[in-house]
Amino acid sequence: QVELVESGGGLVQPGGALRLSCVASGIESYYYGYYRTAWFRQVPGKEREWVSCINSGKGTVYSDSVKGRFTISRDDATNTVYLQMDNLKPEDTAVYYCATDPQGGAYCPVLPYTYWGQGTQVTVSS
Repeated sequence: QVELVESGGGLVQPGGALRLSCVASGIESYYYGYYRTAWFRQVPGKEREWVSCINSGKGTVYSDSVKGRFTISRDDATNTVYLQMDNLKPEDTAVYYCATDPQGGAYCPVLPYTYWGQGTQVTVSS
């Protein structure tokens, strides 16, 4: 069973930066390299929003709301996917979740994703 743990959330002022990490356990690094991983976010009372994803070939896709500000990357040797978030805005405030799936070659914004983390809170406020 693959388990995901997110970290790196916190409180930051508008214009600031955070780097989120998503570490996968329960899977060998060789196989995790074949997985695709995505970041989602959710605000209470609203639907979950897809943010960004990276496939097994390290191809990346971003939602229009974060394009040019966020960067997703992966380190398969450590089973880690990162989300570098720069120039943060108050509307980026949400719980951020990572999710991973063995369909690594699939177009990565497409659901479903098999494994999900518990989330990390990001708050952007002055």
